[in-house]
Amino acid sequence: MSNNALVVRMVDGQPRLSKESAAIPVPDSKQVLVKVSHIAQNPTDVQSFDGNAFGDGAILGCDFAGEVVETGSEATRLQKGDVIAGLVWGDEELIQLCLLLGEIKGLGAYSEYVLADDAISFKVPKGISPAEASTVPLALTTSWLALFSKGCLDIDRSNAGGVSILVWGGSSSVGLYAIQLAALYGMNVITTCSPRHEKLVRSYGANHVFDYRAEEEIVSKIKQAAPNIQYTFDTIGNTSSSTIASLAMHGSGKLCTVRPGKANTDNVASQIAVSDVLVWTAFLKDHRYGSFYWPASKEDFGLSRELFDKLPGWLTAGTIKPNTAKVLGGLDDVPKGFDEHRAGNISGYKIVYELNTAV
Repeated sequence: MSNNALVVRMVDGQPRLSKESAAIPVPDSKQVLVKVSHIAQNPTDVQSFDGNAFGDGAILGCDFAGEVVETGSEATRLQKGDVIAGLVWGDEELIQLCLLLGEIKGLGAYSEYVLADDAISFKVPKGISPAEASTVPLALTTSWLALFSKGCLDIDRSNAGGVSILVWGGSSSVGLYAIQLAALYGMNVITTCSPRHEKLVRSYGANHVFDYRAEEEIVSKIKQAAPNIQYTFDTIGNTSSSTIASLAMHGSGKLCTVRPGKANTDNVASQIAVSDVLVWTAFLKDHRYGSFYWPASKEDFGLSRELFDKLPGWLTAGTIKPNTAKVLGGLDDVPKGFDEHRAGNISGYKIVYELNTAV
């Protein structure tokens, strides 16, 4: 078997994507080997590439769908022939500890074969296409941990009915999943987006929707509509989003940002407790990035495993809807998709690359 992959190569001091033949990885006892059919693009893919985060020889990519072709001895949830979607992440123990993908040369979703963790993957149910399924793992897990992890907002799912939460950036991939999860547990969901996406976010469960660009009025408008917001999830994490969102909250409360290291939160209202969400705590490993450290979390691993257990049923019932997928060609189209992200043209959909599905 061959394994075509997009490999980061340094050319004249600049990173380039090179389509090459890579080694087919071997699953450990709790992993499965997957023949990839679809790869969902995430902002971190482009950011890691543009910043040359992992150097020459890295293969990037986080979200995928495909068919299981080999299983480890202790991989009990998945079987050969299953069509699954999952979240891929390298093994930090073997190299310098890093935050994002690309940690092991040859392990990343932009390839024809990838390793999946048996616990952090799910079988794609009937009625959901592999392209749609590939949009789910990273963004939904990020939202799930942000809302319910003890290290983040730590919302009590057993007593969440009527709780008001502000999802800043509701039409983002992460934002759409956060809205659905909050609505699933009966929360009063307030969100921001551009006016053209108001119908979309309401269809996903948002109760109140505001134009994020109306900075001079948005705080007062949110407070008038929902005067008791105690939780905020900032899915954007730019220089002003967390600050403005915190001003719309009621007294003390909790704010979680998608920005690692709580970046861009220095001016958050002083009475607000700030946390950040790192999706890789779904894996039972320690994580370090520069001066930041996230210890292995049994709670986050268990919480994430619960999510992936529930996912097939939720997707079948329509309780959780995947992102809209804009399907492009195979690996050769990735530079085109990266450019679409850089141009700021992606809104309300997620780019997905379709590979040759023959095993």
